[in-house]
This record gives sequence, structure tokens and C-alpha cells, in this order.
Amino acid sequence: MNCEVVRKSLCLFLYGELSLEEEQALQDHCDSCAECRQALDKERLLHAALDERALEPSADLLAGCRRELSLRLKLAARQQGWWQRLRARVSMVPAAIVLRPAAAMALLALGFFGARWTNQTPARRAAEGATEIQPAHIRFVEPDPSGRVRIAVEETRQRIISGRPDEEPIQRLLLAAAREAADPGLRVESLDLLRGRAQQDHVRRALLEVVENDPNPGVRLKALEALKPLASQPEVRAVLARLLLKDQNPGVRIQAIDLLIEQHQHEALVGLLQELLNKEDNSYVRLRCQRALQELNASLGTF
Repeated sequence: MNCEVVRKSLCLFLYGELSLEEEQALQDHCDSCAECRQALDKERLLHAALDERALEPSADLLAGCRRELSLRLKLAARQQGWWQRLRARVSMVPAAIVLRPAAAMALLALGFFGARWTNQTPARRAAEGATEIQPAHIRFVEPDPSGRVRIAVEETRQRIISGRPDEEPIQRLLLAAAREAADPGLRVESLDLLRGRAQQDHVRRALLEVVENDPNPGVRLKALEALKPLASQPEVRAVLARLLLKDQNPGVRIQAIDLLIEQHQHEALVGLLQELLNKEDNSYVRLRCQRALQELNASLGTF
């Protein structure tokens, strides 16, 4: 990045709208450029000042505004004939004359919505909680010594949501972050916080989805670690079997072998290991597979 691109990207950087690669490039440039570093500090001060005055519309306010807009549109549809005549006349008037009342109407609408917005009490706004938050906007999660969880959510500004991991809004955000957050470190941290709740159906399903679909092997290994107490369940064993034959990471395949061996369900496992040994090209995985077959007193077969 050069100075011009960095200056144009500072606002997007502070709002978390850049990719991880772009964020790193901007940080690297600011580390080596005193002027851009100073510009970033000024931008942070400006955002902090704006955050102090920022107001968040509640879900009730948004729903009410949408209802009123829907009613207005219906009324406008009924008066369509009158509206078309008005447009025909307005089209003959110079634009400058038309824009003045349009601007006045815009200011009136702004005042109406602003009044309704500011009438929401801070307590009520705080009680709205984690509604309609997109996983990509979750910036970090961290456990609290008291047993609660703090989640940083990037909206027009960052918001901290705090609660216990077993509370529904917090757990929903953790599951979303584990599945879809762009940062693999964030996905790992979310999985770690969900690990003790793998017995719950929706948590187990999310862990299995991560194990099979996450592109990062470290994240898949963390999900496997969380699934370890459930390795005897048929649904989990079926996923482990698929990992043995399809996962591209040898560490994941070895972990899947270990989890399957621990359950002592040998009949189906022997054939699976023999099939894996027949196609495996990683020496470490082959060695673990051979040892597993020996532990099961099974033949290595002809390969």
C-alpha cells in the first residue's frame, strides 16, 4: 500500500471492513510511515469522539418505521392517479424550485425519525441484545474470569456484548463465529468456549459442520477435540470415517484414527483402516494406521 491508498482506507480499517490481508498491509505501512501513523491516530480520535455521541436505533423503532413506510406506500398507491398528474405538472417546473420543498421534506423526515430515536431510553437500547448480528462483524471473543463471555461486534461502531456461554444470544453468536468468522483464530477461540457444550444437539451439529467444512486444519482439529467425548455416537463416527478418507491434512486424519480406536468398535473400523492404508501416501499416517490395525489384531492386508 502507498500513502494515498492508506489515507483513503483508514475509515474502512477502523470499521473492520478491510480483509485480513488489507488490514495487515495497512498496519505494516503505518509502522514504517510516521505521517500515515499520525493520520491513523487522528482518525481514531475522530471515531472515538463520534462514538460518544452515537445513538443506536432499537428493533422496535425500526419495525415501527417499516410499518409506517408500508402504510405510506399503500396510501400512495391508492392516490396513484393524482400522483401521476402531479408529476406531469412538476416536470414542467425548474428543478431548483422543486428541490427546495424536497429538501424541506427530507429535513422534516429526519426530525421525525430523530425524535423517535432519541426517545428510546438507554436501558431499553441495551436490552435489545444481539439481534440480527452478522458473523463477519464479530471481531473477537474472550472468556471472562467470572465465567461470562465478552464478544466484540462491529456495527457502525464496535459494541461489546457480555454474558454466560450458555445464554442463548451469546451461544448463538459463538456458533455463528465458529462457523463463519473470517479470522481462523476467532473460530478456534469460539470452538474452545463451546467445547463443554458439545452434548447439546445444535452445538454438536455445528462442530460436525466445522470438522467437515472449515478450510483451516487448526480449526478442524479444535472441533475434533471438542467432539472427543461424543466419538462413540454413530453420527460422529460417520463423520470421523469420512475424514479418514477425504481430509487433506494428515494431522486431522491421525486425530480421527485416535478417536475411532478409543471406542473399541472394531468390526467396521478394521475395513476402514485397511482401505485407508491402501490409499494413504503420508508416512506418518500410514505408520499410525498400521499400529492401529496391530492393536486390533487385524491383518494389514495385501497392498
